[in-house]
Amino acid sequence: MCSRPVSFRTACRALGVSESWFYKWRGRPPTARETRRQHLAEDIEEIFRGSGGTYGSPKVFIELIRRGWRVSVNTVAKLMAELGPAGRKVRRRRSLTRPGRRPAAPDFVRRDFTAEEPDLVWAGDMTEIDTGEGKLYLATVIDLFSRRLLGYCDGRPARRRAGGGLTQHGRGHQGGDVRGVIMHTDSGSEYCSRKFKPACRKMGIVQSMGRVGSCFDNAVSEAFNSVLKVEYVHRHTFRTRTEARIKIATWITDFYNTRRLHSVCRFKSPIDYEREYRATLAEGLAT
Repeated sequence: MCSRPVSFRTACRALGVSESWFYKWRGRPPTARETRRQHLAEDIEEIFRGSGGTYGSPKVFIELIRRGWRVSVNTVAKLMAELGPAGRKVRRRRSLTRPGRRPAAPDFVRRDFTAEEPDLVWAGDMTEIDTGEGKLYLATVIDLFSRRLLGYCDGRPARRRAGGGLTQHGRGHQGGDVRGVIMHTDSGSEYCSRKFKPACRKMGIVQSMGRVGSCFDNAVSEAFNSVLKVEYVHRHTFRTRTEARIKIATWITDFYNTRRLHSVCRFKSPIDYEREYRATLAEGLAT
């Protein structure tokens, strides 16, 4: 009596192949196409893991092209669907903005979130991080040229303390001279405060403010908050504010600024984009 499962024999008959042919096919060496597909799948999984599990098929495709692969973005998307990796899913963000009692600054940006060179226009905002000790309020400064995060500070326990420290981060990045830089924020109380506005005037920073309740007036900072939450914060649990602060800083310096691809930077990281700009500028001056 045959020991092979009936279901197997039935499947072979349904497919119109013999059992001996199946065992011969199973024992053959992989074809060049199968080997290439396996190597492609391995590179896709490596790129996906390197992004912290956040890249979708378009960014994975770009990384593959830079590695020398000749493949379509549709093939990458199909293979990622088969393998299981999926990019970030956006959650709705609750606004933290509270109108300031003091007059807001004019809006000099007017939703034009571009800059021709570094350190012309910065954008700032505040977001909250859940920890086992309570909320950590994080205030950030972003360069609109490269989307590089220049610095951040936390507002524990009072949110208004965060605004006063932002200009110090920018000053350190600029080597002490920040005169003429436009600092664009919303019209929240942190940025209309007695600490933040005088600090900007003292260092020659020009304040610019969007309207309260309009996320589009400060879209770059809003977008960074979303990336931070979806690609990192929502994937981790922080026992303390200190742990959250350290781990977020590590993510910023080791991934966001140095390796994460940004469409506005022609799919380069902020630091690589700035280096390319300065190298091109130096070449132009030398000729």
